[in-house]
Amino acid sequence: MIYLDYNATSPLCEPARAAMQPFLERHYGNPSSVHAAGREARAGVDDARDQLAGLLGTKPHELVFTSGGTESNNLAVLGLARAHAERGRHLICATTEHHAVLQAVEHLGTREGFEVTFLPVNELGRVDPDDLQRAIREDTTLVSIMTANNETGVLQPMEELVDLCRQRGALLHSDMVQSFGKLETDLGESGLAGASFAAHKFHGPKGAGLLYLRAGLPIEAIQFGGAHENQRRPGTENVPAIAGMAAAAEWTLRDRAREQGRQGELRDRLWKRIHESFPSATQNADTAHRLANTLNVSFAGFSSETILMALDLEGVCASSGSACMVGSVVASHVLLAMGLPASLASSAVRFSLGHETTGEEIERAGEIVARVMSRIGSARSNAATEAYAA
Repeated sequence: MIYLDYNATSPLCEPARAAMQPFLERHYGNPSSVHAAGREARAGVDDARDQLAGLLGTKPHELVFTSGGTESNNLAVLGLARAHAERGRHLICATTEHHAVLQAVEHLGTREGFEVTFLPVNELGRVDPDDLQRAIREDTTLVSIMTANNETGVLQPMEELVDLCRQRGALLHSDMVQSFGKLETDLGESGLAGASFAAHKFHGPKGAGLLYLRAGLPIEAIQFGGAHENQRRPGTENVPAIAGMAAAAEWTLRDRAREQGRQGELRDRLWKRIHESFPSATQNADTAHRLANTLNVSFAGFSSETILMALDLEGVCASSGSACMVGSVVASHVLLAMGLPASLASSAVRFSLGHETTGEEIERAGEIVARVMSRIGSARSNAATEAYAA
């Protein structure tokens, strides 16, 4: 199997597995309990929080542990919007956000009386800071724009967007689920009000996430039942997963720059092979501003579903975009927002690379893509000929 779907999830790294093991076996106490077993578990949570704060450039109390990126995004959008509603009820987000942000914002707009402005992106997938400048109003309290898109890898001009929000007094939250471990991340200097993370995107366990919330900012909890996480997120902490997340973050950042350079070279080799065998293929991204590991390609005249099924039969794992739509293959809202016609958006395949991706795998994947496209192209031609003859 050639796994090229790292933007969907990544395998657990060994340091994360080792960090989790003691809390799966010996230190199984509830971290809210006052006895020795509970204190052992609490120490694991506290150590992980300190470790992550050091890696992210934050204070430990600015980190809220969650169940993953979706919950982190929901808590940021719903919690910050509600907590600051007295100052204003106008929200802004980009049209290419993950559904965890889009649907939270839409809920506030349709159910809770907020007004929402959806920022367009250009044909390369980037927000124009001038559009944000025009969209911010006196009553704008929260802006949410992801740092790197999960489907295309496109990077947003975050420094400019942060400066605009700071000047106009609006809070800026960023979904950093795809960018962490791939871009330099220093939240202490970022100017962001909040940022969301998911452990399984950087070789940590599934079911663990993180919300950075700048010190002093009020937020409303979106769940009820306890005073955990400084009353911001109730529920017994997932101690093994939290420990694994911290270990995975440190492991991922250790050789970040070198690894991203390597993945960028492999991505470009894969694109070269694809374009040589299928010249009408097009890349869907701002190729000058995107993640090193992500390649989103439209194969004009073919459906994503057909291509993905054929690749899967040949042992190549890829996707059509977000992995959060319960296995469905539909035209990407991200690509449609970039102005692609439905025919091209429905023919897109995302290849995303990771630490374990090798040059040999990329060569084999390129050969398999060429073989698959030739085969399904021939099958379609034969079917068209038979239909015409009939």
